[in-house]
Amino acid sequence: MKENWFVETLHGPYGQGFEIAETLFLNKTEFQDLAIFDTAQLGRVLVLDGAVQTTEKDEFYYHEMIIHPAVLAHGEVKRMLIIGGGDGGALREALKHPGIEQVTQVEIDPSVTELCRKYLPRLSDGAFDDPRARLIFTDGVKFIAETEERFDVMVVDSTDPVGPAIQLFEDPFYRNCRRVLGPRGILVRQAGVPFFQHDEFVTTHKKLNAAFKDAAFLRVAVPTYCAGDMALAWASDDVENRTRPVDELERRYRASGIKTKYYNPWVHRAAFALPNFILDALAND
Repeated sequence: MKENWFVETLHGPYGQGFEIAETLFLNKTEFQDLAIFDTAQLGRVLVLDGAVQTTEKDEFYYHEMIIHPAVLAHGEVKRMLIIGGGDGGALREALKHPGIEQVTQVEIDPSVTELCRKYLPRLSDGAFDDPRARLIFTDGVKFIAETEERFDVMVVDSTDPVGPAIQLFEDPFYRNCRRVLGPRGILVRQAGVPFFQHDEFVTTHKKLNAAFKDAAFLRVAVPTYCAGDMALAWASDDVENRTRPVDELERRYRASGIKTKYYNPWVHRAAFALPNFILDALAND
């Protein structure tokens, strides 16, 4: 391997490499190792604790799918909460919806937001300066446990369950998520790549089933996540949120006026279809 390559080994003996054109930042923040580098193929890349979080080239796959299915399925979102998401991509997509009055973003590491605003401004695209954006730099677990606020949709855009993100995957956190959501509220969170992160995927399903009446998964193909096939966990006490017909989603999509590169109502409905190896894993748990 050439010296000017970054190699991600999140999945043990299997990895992926990126040829670095220029290293823009490489240091340890208060909470984690953070790197931002430039590449010819993918644009700028954000890496936390050795794991690729996002790239300029393909970030829209993930950020659109972690936001728009929940917002359009709910249909009346006024207040939204994002835990994590310090790069601003999820915030950008949420604020595309004119009906949303406020998005609260709780990020544990202010350095992530500061450095992404400096080196990856295209991800947030001005979202941090939107008057509807409310930024809070604190522990998301602590915020959820203590807040008396209520939200229509909650998104957990966190790293994998290592380091500061571990408690975001535990039962008390999910119970508190249910507490702060309205009666038709929806929780969406990243749940790993099932091909490599089988235990994380199955455990997330079990814990969400214990906290909510309806738990499921969406899938989104993200080229720069190892194995590509990313799972987003979905949880709500209103099963109708997950089963909106396509014609209703299309009406809401057109009425919203949002522009998307990956998401559309047909992708929305199809994303809930799971292959047999995943269905078998969930059935056998």
